[in-house]
Amino acid sequence: MKSSSPAEPEPSIAQLQAALQASEQISSAIVETAVNAIVTIDSSCVIESANTATERLFGYQSTELIGRNISILMPQPYRDRHDAYVQNYLHTGVKRIIGIGREVVGRRKDGSVFPIDLSVGEAVLPSGRRIFTGIIRDLTERKALEDKILHISEEEQARIGQDIHDDLCQQLAAIGCLAKVAQKNLAKAGSPEAQNLAEIVQLISRANTRARETSRGLMPVVIDSGGLMSALEELAAGTSRAFEVDCDFRYDNPVQINDNTVSVQLFRIAQEAVSNAVKHSQARRVEIRLARQNGSIVLTVRDNGIGIPDTPSKGTGMGLLTMSHRAQMMGGNLTLEPRTGGGTQVTCSVPAPPKKT
Repeated sequence: MKSSSPAEPEPSIAQLQAALQASEQISSAIVETAVNAIVTIDSSCVIESANTATERLFGYQSTELIGRNISILMPQPYRDRHDAYVQNYLHTGVKRIIGIGREVVGRRKDGSVFPIDLSVGEAVLPSGRRIFTGIIRDLTERKALEDKILHISEEEQARIGQDIHDDLCQQLAAIGCLAKVAQKNLAKAGSPEAQNLAEIVQLISRANTRARETSRGLMPVVIDSGGLMSALEELAAGTSRAFEVDCDFRYDNPVQINDNTVSVQLFRIAQEAVSNAVKHSQARRVEIRLARQNGSIVLTVRDNGIGIPDTPSKGTGMGLLTMSHRAQMMGGNLTLEPRTGGGTQVTCSVPAPPKKT
């Protein structure tokens, strides 16, 4: 018979305590040396812990944060609304941010506001107490780089648009004039080729019109020449002609924006949304709307296309990201949602620039 091996001795209480202490030290070291800020709060939104990265990022000492409401790290209007969001989750169980990452804004001790990526996790302790952990990453440098890339893109588009307007359009106009003179001479001579040349003149004229529309679409909106409303009217008319769809621009009251940067960004969002509707959603009708509502400028582009696909087609993903980034640059937000009965609606809401007095 084989002799059974002796049973392992049960660990003593001292050994268990030592193992628990070692585990806590490892966990604490991981949190303290993490590059990203890590904050834990209880169900009343009171901060229970904050690592060293949190101190560096927000400018507070951890002793200044522990025991304070987490809203101290948020600007308005989020500061006043945060507790209600948490209480709504505790009562309904509906998650809005828990378990996913989201771009929001944070507020430093000196009052400055900056972009952050926030991921929130939830844990229920053996005692039944609920805690929430937020992992915060500073997006300042990334946003600055995105802004720079977008600015370079705007400058390049404007340069190409100016070249088309000053060079290509002028050449097409000159060719059209020469062809028209030749067509008239042939007509006077009774040549049957006059009719063919008349068709060529029409084609050149159409090409010149398309080139001018393209150049206007590439160049930034200029307030002195009619501003955003004029540009959106041209966008709707050009889309109707180019793609043979029903595209119109509507507004209840004139919306004047005395900030060319905001006008340009809103126009680019409208351009991208209209392009997606026609090229990817196969829409036959597109509506562009502009309104001033409750201190905000609201741009809406809706269509009757096939709706939002489960798997975006090639080329649409970057466009949606760019639209969202443009909205965030203006301190606003962008939503993309299906319409009842089919189609898609893109809504961009940004704070209205102050009116000139």
